[in-house]
Amino acid sequence: MKVSVTYALPDRQSWVDVEVPEQATVRDAIEASGLARVYPVLDFSTQKVGIFGKTVSLESRLEPGQRVEIYRPITADPKLLRRAGAEDDID
Repeated sequence: MKVSVTYALPDRQSWVDVEVPEQATVRDAIEASGLARVYPVLDFSTQKVGIFGKTVSLESRLEPGQRVEIYRPITADPKLLRRAGAEDDID
């Protein structure tokens, strides 16, 4: 079955379509994509992954056509960013 695996940095994005067997997991798709070799900083013991914006485990089963997303760590508090944006709008 065909699925996609994506990973994005601020200046570079990767989207790889892969063929995986039925009953494949998120981990299987990531391994098939080769993105762990392209981005050696990926650490799946701490890295979050998801399917279409919903966080899942590496052992989650895939369905045809799904998009596996590899998420970057959050580096800023979203609440503080929203608050700062709201204050900028007032000025």
